[in-house]
Amino acid sequence: MPEFDPGPVEEPFATLARDYPGASVYPAADFRVEWGPIFHRGRLDGSAKVLVVGQDPGQHESIAHRILVGEAGQRVQGFLRKLGLERSYVMLNAYLYSVYGQSAGERHAGDPEIAAYRHRWLDALLVGSRIETVVSFGHLGREAFERWRETPRGEHASLHFEHLTHPTMPDAASKGDPAKRAAAMEKMLKEWNAALARLDQRLGPRDTDVALVPYGAAMEPGDRAPIPSADLPAGAPPWWSSVRQWAERKAVGTFATDDERADAKRATIVLTVPKDERPWQV
Repeated sequence: MPEFDPGPVEEPFATLARDYPGASVYPAADFRVEWGPIFHRGRLDGSAKVLVVGQDPGQHESIAHRILVGEAGQRVQGFLRKLGLERSYVMLNAYLYSVYGQSAGERHAGDPEIAAYRHRWLDALLVGSRIETVVSFGHLGREAFERWRETPRGEHASLHFEHLTHPTMPDAASKGDPAKRAAAMEKMLKEWNAALARLDQRLGPRDTDVALVPYGAAMEPGDRAPIPSADLPAGAPPWWSSVRQWAERKAVGTFATDDERADAKRATIVLTVPKDERPWQV
């Protein structure tokens, strides 16, 4: 039978999962609060050696209710696999909800109530735990962790910190230009390789004993890794772990105005079982 993640059922995580901020803290104009909060992915049982801090969830995460399971998550999973980390990690986002609009994340980076709840999670994960290393992807993830380090509990934590470019930055920044994407990807992977070398020297025993194989100039298919079933809720279908993309925000129907179309797109996620994951076609 497949493993699964029971979620935040033990304290202090159970209380954190019950007592989370909603639209009064995360304005609906800037965050997709309608899809509910998305707390974590990975180990909450104290066995994690590494904390990954991301930015905000997307459409795949809204369905799976675990963070970093879409394209960015598969690239992060591949990064961890290069270090032999198959289980002993936990992931947290800067924001509980998906950002709505490109500038929304920047506007709320310093919101004290958002930070206060996030600090409770970071306290629970980092204070007195086995975690000695934190890796952030994207500047909002970096800022989230650095704000915690300025708190009374954070300033006494002895942690190695790597802040890296967000996994999908080359795709977003290039705006469809293949040459720009290739250049941005090569630059990002060079940065990631340097971090891998440092982490390989610092981390002790891993889940698997593997030789470190750095990235090339481009992200190859084998550099992405599927999301383990042990990171997903009970009953998650196998294709949620697929390295293919299966969720898309899409406006379905006919619309009289652009506002109607935007509203429909925000309210709709279309799921498609990948062709090679369809058991009725096997």
